[in-house]
Amino acid sequence: MSETRNACYSFLGPAGTFTEAALAQVPEAHGKAWRAVNNVGEALADVVSGRSVAAMIAIENSVDGGVSATQDALASVPNLRIIGEYLVPVNFVLVARPGTELADVRVINAHPVAYAQCRNWLEATLPHHGHIPASSNVTAASALLDGHQADAAIAPIGIDRRYNLAVLATGIGDNPHALTRFVLVSRRTSIPPRTGADKTSVIVELPEDRPGSLLDMLEQFATRGVNLSLIQSRPIGDAMGRYRFVIDADGHIQDERVADALLGLRRFSPKVLFLGSYPRADKRPIEFTSHYDDEVFIGAREWLRDLVGDAGADRAPTNPAPTAGEAQV
Repeated sequence: MSETRNACYSFLGPAGTFTEAALAQVPEAHGKAWRAVNNVGEALADVVSGRSVAAMIAIENSVDGGVSATQDALASVPNLRIIGEYLVPVNFVLVARPGTELADVRVINAHPVAYAQCRNWLEATLPHHGHIPASSNVTAASALLDGHQADAAIAPIGIDRRYNLAVLATGIGDNPHALTRFVLVSRRTSIPPRTGADKTSVIVELPEDRPGSLLDMLEQFATRGVNLSLIQSRPIGDAMGRYRFVIDADGHIQDERVADALLGLRRFSPKVLFLGSYPRADKRPIEFTSHYDDEVFIGAREWLRDLVGDAGADRAPTNPAPTAGEAQV
């Protein structure tokens, strides 16, 4: 799908969210229209409908793991591809309406992911608080000025420059090194070229519920020397005990070891959803031992091809040539 001059990009709004900060890292999005949406489903619907050429969505954070809403949406919406990933450092402040003291806080409005990343601080500082989920961190903060029943909100640093809010506490995130990983999702089917520092994402269903089935799936990668940086189970929803697995593998589909692993995975599983191969945000080159080089896989296929060719040459013809007399009939 070609991007027009007026191409639009969707992100979880309103302005000021970490998602907007991730979209700001995309060179192709500069100078284009940006559309703020309320949730992941709306962002992906924009892409499917063609309203936006791509959408930036959070998929994983270093404290609470995978973002289940994103993983489930990617599993259920067909024909989407991840074309890039971006990392955003995250930390939070606790804000409230002017005049509110920390001791007054009983109920906190916060996005579930942000809330999880501040849980230890909250339990130590406000052990009896309640939590109301919000669609975004900025929405959680701005809602306080609209008569929201919460007393305070978890919000990004600098939110008090956008809204008339008082900062009650800073640095409330449990991990000062916390990162959120975002992915840019598009309907574009072309795969970004491999860089040597790539990642491949798939969603896989097990063929049956039996002992060793998960091990069989993982061996498709292990026997090809492909490291997995993420594997997370999500319920399929059609029956109790049925799960799909969200997997990030180190490498690119054009790497022979990754391609061979995907072929093995497709033979093994009734459903493999390829989400994309794309450059890693950290640009860290993929490390693997030399016996998983492309040339090794290519050489093995050529060896087998030669064996099959030799066997064909030695095999007697199934329809021998006619004798001179038969040829004259």
